[in-house]
Amino acid sequence: MSSINKIYIASDHAGFEMKNKIIEKLSSEYEFVDLGTNSNESVDYPTYAFNLCKEVLKTNSVGILVCGTGFGMAIAANKVKGIRCAHVTNALESKLSKMHNNANVMAFGAKNPDAIEMVKIFLETSFSNEERHVRRCEEIIKIENGEYNV
Repeated sequence: MSSINKIYIASDHAGFEMKNKIIEKLSSEYEFVDLGTNSNESVDYPTYAFNLCKEVLKTNSVGILVCGTGFGMAIAANKVKGIRCAHVTNALESKLSKMHNNANVMAFGAKNPDAIEMVKIFLETSFSNEERHVRRCEEIIKIENGEYNV
């Protein structure tokens, strides 16, 4: 079991089947909290992204978002202050999003054949805490807070 207490996961209608597949394949190793959607009937993804982000911030946990491409979910999630959502397409991006960017949410497209591997890597990888990565994350927080001046 991961040291992370809960992993929040949500999808839109396009990601519904992949979301369920991830939960099915990885629930013996991780505790998932499924925030919907609960069918493949059309829904608006920003609602699901926002609800997941609220829980991630409230519990200092991580989140997984799945939609048709992953782009919509990532864009919506990154509008929430305190969220660093990485849109990932492969295992290396998944790993580096945590190691270098301290991402607390990942998003990807529902048809990605490497989804299970990417989720596992994201959940198993820690932030490097290297000075340069800490500094860059602090700069992102300053941008988010309107304090960054070039």
